[in-house]
Amino acid sequence: MRISLAQFSSCISCLLLFPLEAMAEVKASLICGVIAAFLASAVLAFVEDLDDTFKDTRVNDVWLVDFYAPWCGYCKKLEPVWHDVGVELKGSGSPVRVGKMDATAFSGMASEFGVRGYPTIKLLKGDLAYNYKGPRTKDDIVEFANRVAGPAVRALPSKQMFEHMMKRHDVLFVYVGGESPLKEKYHDVASELIVYTYFFSASEEVFPESVTLPELPAVVVFKDGAYFTYDEYEDASLSSWVNKERFQGYLQIDGFTLYELGETGKLVAIAVIDEKDPAEDSGRLKTLIQRVAKEYREHFNRDFQFGHMDGNDYINSLIMGAPGNSTPPPPPTITHTSSCKSACAKSRIARGIYEEFADKAMHGLNL
Repeated sequence: MRISLAQFSSCISCLLLFPLEAMAEVKASLICGVIAAFLASAVLAFVEDLDDTFKDTRVNDVWLVDFYAPWCGYCKKLEPVWHDVGVELKGSGSPVRVGKMDATAFSGMASEFGVRGYPTIKLLKGDLAYNYKGPRTKDDIVEFANRVAGPAVRALPSKQMFEHMMKRHDVLFVYVGGESPLKEKYHDVASELIVYTYFFSASEEVFPESVTLPELPAVVVFKDGAYFTYDEYEDASLSSWVNKERFQGYLQIDGFTLYELGETGKLVAIAVIDEKDPAEDSGRLKTLIQRVAKEYREHFNRDFQFGHMDGNDYINSLIMGAPGNSTPPPPPTITHTSSCKSACAKSRIARGIYEEFADKAMHGLNL
């Protein structure tokens, strides 16, 4: 039987049709596989797994490292947050590289970095290692990394920049003046305490006219709608003064903040309340403590930190502690909403201060 040229071409087309379709499917599968592999490698690149070679290779970069233990519940809870931190810093063009290290597998190296609990977050910058002790949220960790990775003291060159920073920060430390021993001390303190807050420098011209400084150079803190100047003779060391002034006069306190307050050396006057059941007594007590914090700042600021805290958070923070934090909580003054009575740390000085505080609070304010 003879086959025409048209029939032959048709048969060839039928024979080629299936292989060509199969090849297209294979090609599509390969492309999807390549894309998936690329995306997986990109995700891994946001957070780098570190090993015992890290000590020698890290020197030229700024690193934010999570030292974890595979069995640690807090560490597992931090995992997705840590990935988001890596994505945020990488996407924003930050120079900070994000990594994680199994501190149980590389215990020697973790010990060298001073890791004593899990998870421990450290920013490593040159020969310096900065501990992070704040809330385990993406925004808080990213803010910490960007703050510490930058210069210890940032310049405020204009009124507009000063006003912008005032809107962004609840507490603002500013050095004003030229070269001086005080400026050197300020830079040293900034290098030490930048883990907690920003430090700025400016000329007197950037401040509003309402801000008048008795002399220059000076270190000023802006907070609580006012400003306060460091006095070398009354306030002891600059480091101690900054450490005590880095919080607002009155705070809503959580577990992490409670532990941070332990490093200020202050007693903490807390209105312990039930946030889910705001009774009249709770509001009255919060108002009382807020007014004491503001109106008697000069008298109590050196010794007391004021604020309120949810009762469940307070109990949990004392029982569980802050994850990865070995700092003991401060000896607090606790004010109970049910009876408006208070208990203070058992020291003679604390009792004396508190008696005066209670007298002024309850009688001076007529509440």
